[in-house]
Amino acid sequence: MRTLACTALLCLLAALPAYAAADREARMTPVVRAVQQVGPAVVNITTTSIQRRNVSPFAEFFGDLPPHFQEFFGNGQTREYRTQSLGSGVIIDGGKRLVLTNSHVISGAAEVKVRLQDGREFPAELLGADTDFDLAVLKLEGEGALPQAALGDSDDIMIGETIIAIGNPFGFSNTVTTGVVSAVKRSIDTENGFFTDFIQTDAAINPGNSGGPLLNILGQVIGVNTAIQAQAEGIGFAIPVNKASRVVAELLSSGEVARVWLGLSGQDVDQQTASYLGLAKVEGLLVTEVYDGLPAKAAGLKPGDVILSLNGLAVKDKDHYIELLRNYTQGEAIAVSLWRDGKTDNLSARAATFAAETATALGERRWGFRFANTSKRGGFVIGSLRAGSPADKLGLKNGDIVLQVGNIRLQEGRDVQEAVRRYRLANTLMLTIVRDGELYHARMRI
Repeated sequence: MRTLACTALLCLLAALPAYAAADREARMTPVVRAVQQVGPAVVNITTTSIQRRNVSPFAEFFGDLPPHFQEFFGNGQTREYRTQSLGSGVIIDGGKRLVLTNSHVISGAAEVKVRLQDGREFPAELLGADTDFDLAVLKLEGEGALPQAALGDSDDIMIGETIIAIGNPFGFSNTVTTGVVSAVKRSIDTENGFFTDFIQTDAAINPGNSGGPLLNILGQVIGVNTAIQAQAEGIGFAIPVNKASRVVAELLSSGEVARVWLGLSGQDVDQQTASYLGLAKVEGLLVTEVYDGLPAKAAGLKPGDVILSLNGLAVKDKDHYIELLRNYTQGEAIAVSLWRDGKTDNLSARAATFAAETATALGERRWGFRFANTSKRGGFVIGSLRAGSPADKLGLKNGDIVLQVGNIRLQEGRDVQEAVRRYRLANTLMLTIVRDGELYHARMRI
């Protein structure tokens, strides 16, 4: 009897591996498969930043003083501080060892290290980053192919479909959260600017998840997770992978993303204009000039049109119009809804590169001065003025040094061009000027 019982027990134990294997196969859901497939390509990014601060003689008694006290109580000595932060990324090309992440993950970093799921760690070189799109591309040092994730099609996303977010929230490597696509083409107004075209999900995306992949149930990357609204609970956002791919292509080819425009000038709609044109709201951009050879002209836009929306996003005023354009890449189609002759009309235009030489020429035309060269103190020296221009009416002179335009400090040529791109529709412009060694702040009417 005892022998029979032992035999039965041995048979049962022998059968357990088969039962366990069958049970494991039953638990192998599409989510598990997707995570196993992409997990090796998800990386942990550690950045090190270096800051120097004044050393206070009172530090022994009170510790480090706040920055605004240091200039009064510092003793001229400085101390180096190293700070670290964590983020996520995903390998998008294993052969070239390229990692896609958010630009804010590596912002200000003096050193970037990337750790894979298998424990390998590599120093990383920044190939390019763009803050407007919050994307960056890193290249891992070393040789040999690495695991990579497959990219999906974010234009084919379905509301309600299951998604998976993988990242390193709070330093916990390869953490997985799941949810559904709550919405697409979401827009968010943040302290860092106006962002459009986000994927919204209820999957948890926390600090540290930023830069990690958002996957569909097939294990394809459809977005790049962005912890952009930390105060929101149950709401996560991701940059669509199709947009990310366009940005990556530009970063790899030139190291930066070209700024775009439609080739027009305009102004805010006031109450009087809205009443005259029969507009329901005092919103939009009143087109005042359309430039030859550019998308606005080709699309059929005319002076007197009021641009109501871009790709379905309402245009509030001229500043908002420029903010919206910062979300598009060169060649991207933009649906323009406008008000003309008392009714709405719809046109399509492709965003054109706002080239550096175009920006320089437009600044000279709109503002009325040309820079000769940089100053040893920083800023640019005015070399010539156009009679009757806004600069001439303000009283600027040849030899004046322009240190700052709006909130953009002029240190190199690209700063001048960026100032034109940002303030090209402004009616007034704040300038910081140096003349005869004296610093002035002036408001220029345009």
